[in-house]
Amino acid sequence: MKRRSFLQSSALLAGATLMPQQAWLRNFLLPPAGNLTTIRRNISFYTERGGTIVTLLTPEHSVVVDTQFPDQAGNLLALMKETNAKPLDLLVNTHHHGDHTAGNIAFKGMVNTHVAHANSLANQERVAKERDQLAETLLPGTTYTDKWSQRVGDETVSLHYFGPGHTDGDSMVHFEEANVVHTGDLMFNRRFPYVDKTAGADIGNWIEVLRQARRTFDRDTFYVFGHSGEGYPVTGTSADLKAMAHFLKMSLRYVKKAKRRGDTLEQLLEKTTMIPGAPEYKGSGVERVLKAAWEEI
Repeated sequence: MKRRSFLQSSALLAGATLMPQQAWLRNFLLPPAGNLTTIRRNISFYTERGGTIVTLLTPEHSVVVDTQFPDQAGNLLALMKETNAKPLDLLVNTHHHGDHTAGNIAFKGMVNTHVAHANSLANQERVAKERDQLAETLLPGTTYTDKWSQRVGDETVSLHYFGPGHTDGDSMVHFEEANVVHTGDLMFNRRFPYVDKTAGADIGNWIEVLRQARRTFDRDTFYVFGHSGEGYPVTGTSADLKAMAHFLKMSLRYVKKAKRRGDTLEQLLEKTTMIPGAPEYKGSGVERVLKAAWEEI
């Protein structure tokens, strides 16, 4: 940067620091806020705001799994263009929730293939219509029902559907050669999950989904999770999937016992801060799990 430009930028940034109402100016001048962390074979994960993003990025090819929100997707694009400015080979949505799909719109006109489970597309379209946001929504153009694969460069990207869990349209995305799986929101690492009953969530089958994933993928698989609790990573192993399945099992058992005792849902919510038998899961949001389990039982 030339000295004159540098001094102008420094002055602007100093002024922005003094004026909180102009925080947008700091965002414009500073580098992207998110972090792109390399895993294996050109696979990375991106964290900023919303559900974790996974990318495959080489000078010739690119894949993005989930998109957070428009601003965050723009930040990611700025990082990606340092390596690859070509159209995106593949955009994947693990499910329909806005913290994973609202950023789709940032990729409009630059995606060769945009894919999600058929139920995920239906849910995304339904929610966009309910909120009168269809015009600002970039919907997947390709769907599948059980399994879907595409070769991208020297990598095979496969989507697996094991049935309803967090919603009725959750995909696990496997980068086969790298052996990296993005679980989407089928994994909340030691954090109370959101169970979206309005979109066909099923806690009982969610347990089976996680078991099926552990049978499908191997011991060397590196997992990237949709979310994690404070102090826990958004990455892990099959042991973390097992822990999540155990938490869900204990949640159903706990609510079932409460119903048998004659407790009301209100009584249960009032006295519960964690699920007995699964103390690692904590923080806010236990009521979401209790309400969903109560409805399911």
